[in-house]
Amino acid sequence: MSRNKAGLALTLFLLMTLFLTACAQHNQLQETAGAAGFWAGLWHGLILPVSFIISLFESNIGIYEVHNNGNWYNFGFVLGIWIAFALVLAPKSSAARRQ
Repeated sequence: MSRNKAGLALTLFLLMTLFLTACAQHNQLQETAGAAGFWAGLWHGLILPVSFIISLFESNIGIYEVHNNGNWYNFGFVLGIWIAFALVLAPKSSAARRQ
């Protein structure tokens, strides 16, 4: 990888990290009887890598909504995690490997 491509990749990574950290938020349903559903679970699964890192330094940030509606939230959460890691760990296309 050339030096310019490495610098661009690092810059994009840092910008993406900055963008995703804006997605982490305080658990607003923690004190209420509200229940998070499938879509909230999917979102929480997608932002899990960033939320986890932030939760190590901020005590009011959680990675899992404890007040959820059960199986649908859990399914969305696991699906979101799978999608997030599949996008990061996906093999490069054959065209990219040839270069």
